[in-house]
Amino acid sequence: MGRRHRVWYPGATYHITARGNRRAVIFDEAEDYNKYLMILEDVRSTQPFVLHSYCLMTNHLHLQMETLKDPIQSIMKDIQSRYAIYFNQKFDLDGHLFQGRYGAQIIENTDYFLTVSRYIHRNPLEPGLVEDMADYPWSSFSSYIHGQNNPHIDPSKTYSYFLEPVHEQYRNFVETPTEKLIGEKGEILWVPH
Repeated sequence: MGRRHRVWYPGATYHITARGNRRAVIFDEAEDYNKYLMILEDVRSTQPFVLHSYCLMTNHLHLQMETLKDPIQSIMKDIQSRYAIYFNQKFDLDGHLFQGRYGAQIIENTDYFLTVSRYIHRNPLEPGLVEDMADYPWSSFSSYIHGQNNPHIDPSKTYSYFLEPVHEQYRNFVETPTEKLIGEKGEILWVPH
C-alpha cells in the first residue's frame, strides 16, 4: 500500500510539522536554525509560498505555510532534504534526520488558521524554554507583537482578523489561556473583532 497523496491546490494553507528521527536534535546551535531559515528562503525564491508563522524547536519544527503555484510536496521535499544534507555533513552523520514524512494538516477555515498560529507561537512555553514567548528567538512571535520586520513571514492575513492595535490584540489572543479561548468543538470563543 502506497502513501496517500497530499491534498494540494493553489492557495492551500498547511500546518507543517517535522520531528527529528527518534526525537533527536535537528537544531544544535544558532547556526543550524539560521541555516534552516536560509534554505527556506532559497527554496521560496524558486517555489514561491507565504509563510504566516513558524517556530523551530530543538527536535521539531512548525510552519504555517500557504502555497501559491507549487505543490507543498515539492516545496517541503526541497527544504527538508537540503537541510538534512547540511546537518548530516556538519555532524558526520548518516541516515534519516527527520522521523518519517513531515506532517501537513490542511487549514480550511479561519478558526483553524488562528488556532494554528496561536499553537505554533505557544510552542516554547510547553517545555518551559521561556516564560515570555517573545523571548524565544526561533519563532515569528516577537515580530508579530512588536511590529518588527521579519523577512521570513507575512503577518498581513493574520493581522486582518484583529482590530487595531493589531499587535496588542494578537498578543492577547495568543496569551489567553486555552480553556478561556477554545470551545469543546475546537471553535474560538474569543472573537478577535
